[in-house]
Amino acid sequence: MRFINSRAAQPPVAPASHSGQSGVGRRRLQEGFTLIEVLVALAIIAVAMGAALRATHVMLDNSRAIRHKTLALVAAENTLALLRLEGAFPRAGTQTRTCPQGTLALRCEIEIRNSLNRNFRQVTVRVHDTDRPDTSLAELTGLLSQVR
Repeated sequence: MRFINSRAAQPPVAPASHSGQSGVGRRRLQEGFTLIEVLVALAIIAVAMGAALRATHVMLDNSRAIRHKTLALVAAENTLALLRLEGAFPRAGTQTRTCPQGTLALRCEIEIRNSLNRNFRQVTVRVHDTDRPDTSLAELTGLLSQVR
């Protein structure tokens, strides 16, 4: 006995086209985006642009701070080199000098202390921005020698 598949015996049905037919169960074709979708996309873009703008601002601030600290370190090195080149053996104490670098107005505070060896003085140079004297941009410590 043979069993016949009833589905195989039926001729194939062609899919209905959407043109010209309107049915109750048919879904209307959508073209474009809804207003809600556009507003959500704009909100996402606005948040992303705000974050990018904030990141750029932080990077610029960091770049400026690094540049100021680098120039302050150069000013401290120059001040220590000038003290060595002067050839005088300074007394212990504190003095202040201007030490501008480029367009940056800086002030160098020089602290000279006696060391255990009488032939040496310990020198600490602290560099401050003249606009913000309470913060130190750089600090460098070195030795001055009486022996030549």
